[in-house]
Amino acid sequence: MATWNLTETQHHVLICNGGSCMKQQGEEVTQAIRAEITAQGADALIHTTRTRCNGRCQDACVVTVYPEGVWYQNMTPESGRAMVLEHLLQGNPLQEHVVYSFQDRFMATGNGPEGKFKQI
Repeated sequence: MATWNLTETQHHVLICNGGSCMKQQGEEVTQAIRAEITAQGADALIHTTRTRCNGRCQDACVVTVYPEGVWYQNMTPESGRAMVLEHLLQGNPLQEHVVYSFQDRFMATGNGPEGKFKQI
């Protein structure tokens, strides 16, 4: 396994590859995002990680971008490529897919289901 040098990284993209997301094109979304990053020559700027379930299964396919803390829902290969071009390279999140964004805490946009609190 490689150990990447992240000193030029500006964005960390977490792509859900949990069960619900994989049923909603999770693999295709992963490949589309990675291919667009490479096509734009942005491999040093954007690091991607496949995750397991992120706990927002109704939002499948889920993609999260850090350090901004933007949670995307209903991602497709097409919206994944657009996210790279518009959000990661130009700073304009795809508002129609944003379900949460971070501003001192995560703020719901109203685009997705409210969700429930975890039991402690």
